[in-house]
Amino acid sequence: MGVAAKKTISPEEEPVNFGVLDHMLGYKLRRAQLTFFNSFSAACSDLGISPGLFGVLVVVKENPGLTQTAVAKALANDRSAMVGAVDKLEQMKLIERRPSKKDRRSYALFMTRYGLEFIEKLTQRVREQEEQLYKLLKPGEKETLLSILDRFD
Repeated sequence: MGVAAKKTISPEEEPVNFGVLDHMLGYKLRRAQLTFFNSFSAACSDLGISPGLFGVLVVVKENPGLTQTAVAKALANDRSAMVGAVDKLEQMKLIERRPSKKDRRSYALFMTRYGLEFIEKLTQRVREQEEQLYKLLKPGEKETLLSILDRFD
């Protein structure tokens, strides 16, 4: 967008000049994140899974036995928020807590048998949802964008 670019939010609204925001990476990343999150929600909300819960499921599946604290740290989540996420996933019978063999004060997280089946179907749904958004990119741009974003990690 140019310096004085205007975007129309919806047909009944006036065009809005975003000024300097159109040149700020953080703002653009946040808008892109909202697009992906809204698309994710449309594809997965009927299952009761948010993008955050999906992240927890993937990390637990790929790293059986991690503690809640380790999962929170891996995902850069607040530890206190992790308790609620794990409670919900446990109530859904997707993961289970077991006493940690490494730290008696902690619980290790594992996928249930049902959880393993569930995440396979869920992952396929998320992949299909993301593929729809990738259609906005030219060939090779997805890989380039992922590579660039990895630098901020």
